[in-house]
This record gives sequence, structure tokens and C-alpha cells, in this order.
Amino acid sequence: MRKARAQGYRSRAAFKLIEVNSRERLLIPGFRVADLGAAPGGWSQVAAEKVGPRGKVIAIDLLAIAPLPGVVVLQGDFRDPAWQAQMAAGGKFDVVLSDLSPNLSGIAATDQARAAELVRMALEFSREYLKAEGSFLAKIFQGAEFEAVLGEMRQAFHKVRVLKPAASRDESRETYLLARHLKH
Repeated sequence: MRKARAQGYRSRAAFKLIEVNSRERLLIPGFRVADLGAAPGGWSQVAAEKVGPRGKVIAIDLLAIAPLPGVVVLQGDFRDPAWQAQMAAGGKFDVVLSDLSPNLSGIAATDQARAAELVRMALEFSREYLKAEGSFLAKIFQGAEFEAVLGEMRQAFHKVRVLKPAASRDESRETYLLARHLKH
């Protein structure tokens, strides 16, 4: 966290997105980006830097997010149709980011199942609001639901990759799924 603060980021998660973006070129100047589960805003900061003033980043979370330059910050549930309509008012997104995390119980199987359900919800959002050629990046935890979620992503997208950024702690079960090009 000290390194993140020293570089002006709100969380260590920023470094994970920076790393993925440098390898995968997700965030392009002018892109529209939805950041689901955005608090405290580390991914939104990176996205706003990368898409620049011609782009747009909309961040939403149940928790309050302090204002960020270049980011439209919303407090609410991205699954709520009213919030979805507000987020999509400017058109479909080029990128949907999901760093969603459930309230952790400390019980690995329960936490992994809850996290997998959040990925499924973000996948449904992507099916509706992502451009056909867009990209969806989601955090997921390795566990019993991992293969099922990976299969669902492969049914929805032409290309799906499993990523483990070096910025993730080695002992962490967190992994990222990068999906590109929605199937019709």
C-alpha cells in the first residue's frame, strides 16, 4: 500500500491493472470504461489516465468513492436497472472492469462461491452493455466454481485468457479472466 500511496494511487490493485494493460492493451485513449465494484478507485484512476480526456470512465460501487479526476463516480448497485440506464446513457462500453469482491467470511469455499457469483453478475452486465468488440476483465478466486465461470465466459466471448499479474501476491488465490469479442 505504501508504494501505491507514494505513486498517488488509492490501492495496490492499480498495479495489477497497469500490468495487465501493458501486456494486453485494454485501455485506449477515447475508450468508454465501466468499473464495477470500483471502491476505493485504484482501477478507475488507472483507466482515467489511460483513456485520457477524450475517454470516459464510469465507476460504481455500493461504497462511497471519493471524487476522482476524469471519473464519473456513482454510489449504487450496478445490477439495478436504474443505475444501468444511467451508466449506459452515453452508449455501450469498450471495456468493463470488475474488481468486485464480496464481504469476506474467511471461509475459502464460501468466499470463492460469492466472488464467482459477482463475476457472473458482471458478465451479465457485459453481455448487455459491452460493445461487440469490447473487453471484459474480471477478478475471480481459484476454487470449485472457477472452471464453471471460465466455461460461461468462453460461451459468451470468442477469446478468454486466464491471467495472474505479478502484482498479485503469490499466496493469493485471486486470478483474472480477460474476455474479448462478445459472441452474438
